[in-house]
Amino acid sequence: MPTPTKGPRLGGGPAHERLLLANLAAALFTHKSIKTTETKAKRLRPIAERLITFAKRGDLHARRRVLAVIGDKSVVHELFTEIAPLVELREGGYTRITKLGFRKGDNASMVQIELVLEPVNPKPKSAKKTAAAAKADEKPAAAAPVAEEAPAEDAATETAEVEEAAAESTESVENETVAAETADADVEAAAADEAESK
Repeated sequence: MPTPTKGPRLGGGPAHERLLLANLAAALFTHKSIKTTETKAKRLRPIAERLITFAKRGDLHARRRVLAVIGDKSVVHELFTEIAPLVELREGGYTRITKLGFRKGDNASMVQIELVLEPVNPKPKSAKKTAAAAKADEKPAAAAPVAEEAPAEDAATETAEVEEAAAESTESVENETVAAETADADVEAAAADEAESK
């Protein structure tokens, strides 16, 4: 007999183990929470989560894949119509295992495995990521007005206005230069007058 790769085999053989885990999964989807041994719960978790992932996909092929594991159509229907929409935004981690203590008869470790159906709370983002996202949002908004092209008439009008403004600024610079030269000449004349009077 080949050595089991995932711990001790449950039940009498591989077929029995598959049936046992399929029945546990069906009970979990029906009741949303079941109490079992820790070993069975740990072996059930990956199977149940894979079936929920198929249910989230929701197509016919996924439904047939789930029906290959769980034979009960009512359980599969409940999984696809009720459970899958509740975990649609959750990216894995659909089950939770809580330890309950030890069984009285054989001292086996007992746990409760349940579906996590609470709504997903997004993690708070760090200040650096928030600032980077804000900058990224500002750049496209600033680039949008530049991307808009004005009609040809508006462009010609704007060009004429720009040329007029440039001519006015050139005249004002020349006027300021002349005024500065006049002021310098006045200062020099006043200095010369003071020198002569002394």
